[in-house]
Amino acid sequence: MATNPATAFRPPPSTIPDEPGSYQFKDVDGRVIYVGKAKSLRSRVSSYFGAWHNILPRTRAMLRAARSVEWIVVDNEVDALHLEYTLIQRHRPRYNVRYRDDKSYPHLVLTTSKEVPRARVARGRVATGDRKFGPYAHAYAIRETLDLLTRLFPVRTCSKGVYERAERSGRPCLLADIGKCAAPCVGRISHDDHRALVDDLGDFLDGTTTEEVLGRLEVEMDGAAADLNFESAARLRDQLRDARRVLARQQMVSDRGDDFDVVAVHGDELEAAVQAFFVRNGRVMGRKGWIVDKVEDLTPQQLMTSFLLQLYDERADSIPPKVLVDTLPAEPDILGALLAEVRNDHQTGPGRPATSVGFTVPQRGDKVDLVRTVADNARQAFQRHRLRRASDFTTRSAALRELQEALGLADAPLRIECYDISHLGGTEVVASMVVFEDGLARKDAYRRFKLSDDRNDDFAAMEEVIRRRFQRLVDDRADPDADPDKFAYPPGLVVIDGGPGQLSAALAGFGAVESPDPDDDVLDAVSFTALAKRFEELHLPHRSRPVILPRDSDALYLVQQVRDEAHRFAVTYQRTRRRRAVTTSELEEIEGIGPTRRRALLRRFGSSKAISEASATDLARVDGISATLADRIKERLRG
Repeated sequence: MATNPATAFRPPPSTIPDEPGSYQFKDVDGRVIYVGKAKSLRSRVSSYFGAWHNILPRTRAMLRAARSVEWIVVDNEVDALHLEYTLIQRHRPRYNVRYRDDKSYPHLVLTTSKEVPRARVARGRVATGDRKFGPYAHAYAIRETLDLLTRLFPVRTCSKGVYERAERSGRPCLLADIGKCAAPCVGRISHDDHRALVDDLGDFLDGTTTEEVLGRLEVEMDGAAADLNFESAARLRDQLRDARRVLARQQMVSDRGDDFDVVAVHGDELEAAVQAFFVRNGRVMGRKGWIVDKVEDLTPQQLMTSFLLQLYDERADSIPPKVLVDTLPAEPDILGALLAEVRNDHQTGPGRPATSVGFTVPQRGDKVDLVRTVADNARQAFQRHRLRRASDFTTRSAALRELQEALGLADAPLRIECYDISHLGGTEVVASMVVFEDGLARKDAYRRFKLSDDRNDDFAAMEEVIRRRFQRLVDDRADPDADPDKFAYPPGLVVIDGGPGQLSAALAGFGAVESPDPDDDVLDAVSFTALAKRFEELHLPHRSRPVILPRDSDALYLVQQVRDEAHRFAVTYQRTRRRRAVTTSELEEIEGIGPTRRRALLRRFGSSKAISEASATDLARVDGISATLADRIKERLRG
């Protein structure tokens, strides 16, 4: 009978506290690979060291990779749940459940954190203090909504560059001329009045003043008609029609004006799809979907708890007092108390603090049909996902195994790093390092390098980059006071963009690394290959014949994706540096313009071209720029 490999590092039970907390399993490199929480750490952690035949398959995979376990004690179960989620977000452990958007959903955002707010389409997180509505299924739906509502609420929608250009020239854009912007850029409306207009738009969108606005428009329209002011009455009629068209797009699901979210999950033992509908003032204001890789063994109740933590981390400023679900979360009282704390911390509008967020599985009425609708959306999303090859966990695993076999690696390369060099004729020489973990891009671990010498020598550049990267790795591991980051994890495979020459240079750089600890064998597990673009061949050290993967190979698709991402990242960085150098070179030649004033000018105008087009009066408004210096700048840039 197989023995549990985790018993090799099992701590004595008496040393494990019998208190709430979070525990973390780590691999041979000290990387956190699994995070859990427990009411009793002693009971929960000890369960991982039991009989091997009683441990679930995915938990076995985690224990095979683990080499140590640690824990953190907290005061209560609410704090344990919060700590568990915080550590998962920080470390992104391989064996914890993962959520990813099944598509990128846009929001309508009012940038109320800015001095002059605007309405815009945005994806992802927004600045603290901004108001966010949605998510919407399509960006064009937001633009159509804004097109209708800016007749009623003529708020600014232009970008920063357009706004500042109008501000400098004193001429507003076309939207102001057709009545769809109040033109705060030229002072047609004060900043305070414009902000009040933005707040009115936000209140209308979230349903707070919907009936009030519609009633006011009807009264004003009837009054204008009674006064025989038919032109004004027709304009108000159009505004009323547009407002009702926007509301018609928001499905009414509650007559009582309730605020709640609806969440449902559908999946199998490996993956799941989650759908959430967001209802405010009785209307569906948006929806969003996620795909879940079940890399840990969770019950449906535990999966619901994990998902709700993920959801309200993204929407901390929009946690409703109740959530309708198709399955109750595990420990709903603890989760409800934690979400209530988050809700109270982020609540900016009216209303009393919440003591708990409630979870309900409806048993009768309209809400049963609503949950059933959301569950049907989750089922359809799951079926669509299974048809997408690139997102298939099984396909990624097969690609890694195929790459392992083709290159003769001891283990599947769970972390792949790829390097590329970019420059223009030997100037602004830069390099990129991109990271793929489990076959997916890990963009927060990407790194950029500026080479010490600008010269047209790709081999020397590659040697320097590899030496710097791995020297940093061994130095950090030898320093107990070092602050480990994602740079400190060794890859299973290094892919070099190029042929045998680039590979030899990389190996030379790798061989030049000096380890402060002669017993540290971390570099022994790192393998190298180079992907030559012409024939898509994989070159290996000490082998004259390259490895040629089949054209329909999942492994070839993966390494091509890694190589192309490294190239894109390097070229983007090189162009950024070149553009920055061109932008600042003209200003550097002007007497009296040092780095501080140059940054102030570029921050105010955006480019040297915009600076050259600005008047001396506008230039003199920048901190540190006198009237004399402004005239000197105009004269030099004009010449």
